[in-house]
Amino acid sequence: MNSLRDVNSEAVLQFGPYAFHLSQRLVLEGDRPLRLGGRALDVLQVLVEHAGSVVSKEELIAQVWPRSVVEEINLRVHIAALRRALGDGQNGQCYIVNIPQHGYSFVAPVRHSPEPVSFPSETVQKPLHNLPARLTSITGRDAVVGSLVRQLPVRRFMTLAGPCGIGKTTVALRVAELLLQHYRHGVWLVDLAAIDDPAQVTDHLTRTLELKVGTTLQALAQRHALLVLDNCEHLLERCQTLVETLLHSMPRLSILATSREPLKAAGETVLRLPPLAVPPASGLRSVAEVMDYSAVQLFVSRARARQQGFTLREQDLKTVREICRRLDGLPLAIELAAAQIDALALVGLQAQLDNCFQLLTQGRRTAVLRHQTLKAALDWSYERLTAVEQTVLQRLAVFKMAFTRDAAIGVISCARLPAADLVKVMEGLALKSLLSLEQGGAVTRYRFLNTTRTYALEKLELSGDLRALEMRYARYISQTRWTSGRQVALQLAE
Repeated sequence: MNSLRDVNSEAVLQFGPYAFHLSQRLVLEGDRPLRLGGRALDVLQVLVEHAGSVVSKEELIAQVWPRSVVEEINLRVHIAALRRALGDGQNGQCYIVNIPQHGYSFVAPVRHSPEPVSFPSETVQKPLHNLPARLTSITGRDAVVGSLVRQLPVRRFMTLAGPCGIGKTTVALRVAELLLQHYRHGVWLVDLAAIDDPAQVTDHLTRTLELKVGTTLQALAQRHALLVLDNCEHLLERCQTLVETLLHSMPRLSILATSREPLKAAGETVLRLPPLAVPPASGLRSVAEVMDYSAVQLFVSRARARQQGFTLREQDLKTVREICRRLDGLPLAIELAAAQIDALALVGLQAQLDNCFQLLTQGRRTAVLRHQTLKAALDWSYERLTAVEQTVLQRLAVFKMAFTRDAAIGVISCARLPAADLVKVMEGLALKSLLSLEQGGAVTRYRFLNTTRTYALEKLELSGDLRALEMRYARYISQTRWTSGRQVALQLAE
């Protein structure tokens, strides 16, 4: 029997023409990645690790969906997808067989290699890269990292989008680490944050790639490489042109961009990075249950790094949940808050949430400036808005909950900001990840992250317009309630 139950996460499992890189969650046929979903990969891993044995349907479901109630049809769908991807049954080759009344078995011989294998016709040298050393673990991002690792070599150009502090750079760097062995000519981080002049982008790229002075990008035509273009939001037009030029002239190049809004370049696949998961108010029954949520996992791990002996107790669950919720599940905000656990303790942290920017000012000295504090990260976005966008962002902060387009028009539209212009600006702010969109039936609502609203409200107060906007907001609510009955419930929602 060919059982591989003790393989480690760095192993490469080879069968037929395929190589399953466990750490990268990637199956290669030669140097061509197979397009497999996350669940299909989970099923394949269980079967391959038990090659030669029969794995019951119940055991497969329990391992692949440990916290869900799943029908057997779901398993059959993924088995069928695996067979198609592997060409099972073609040319007499068989990989997965159904054992009636028992389960499934992976019947092909499996070879276990602890080291990455070489790709055919290529000599893989020591990986070339300029990636920084990772100092901490990454929490709650396995699914999105796995998806990017699988899709990027196939799609070639993907943009990871989301608001400041959501962890786009962290995720992109982890993906780049896992793909180091895949790209023969290396993985290169191109940080655009320090550049304000679009004319400098190409020169910055050639310096990062350590090209000789005067070398054109055409010299890179045959390179098999991955570029991580980090912080593209303030250079969108130049990045769009650059990406399209590179992909056209370098057929073996892949690009992963991070930005607070899509680049809108040809062939772009946009993946919006969600916040970390925060437990619901009803999910506070035990420490073990709360620790299943990634926002809490991150808070606890960073608190333990700061305060030796920190332990999450039953009586702390409501407080920790409230801290993570008020910080929107943003990794940067949670890390900065947890860093003050020794000074303020949990109760002190919770008490400071209404003044979250003072709470989150003790940043990480080793990080770049825009990542040292949450305020610095928001300043980075705010300073790159037009004057009209800044005004609209400030005024929308009077809404304490989700709001519709009509509600925004009713409260902040004026002669200098007519309805049509306001709607266009709001759509732009949503693209820039400063507002989020919620679709409920036929009604689209806008919502602030708590941290972004607090920031915008401070700006509104400094402008001197806060009192006037609060009065307009109160008048609108009162008029809507009296003239439209329940319509206010449609305009504003918790």
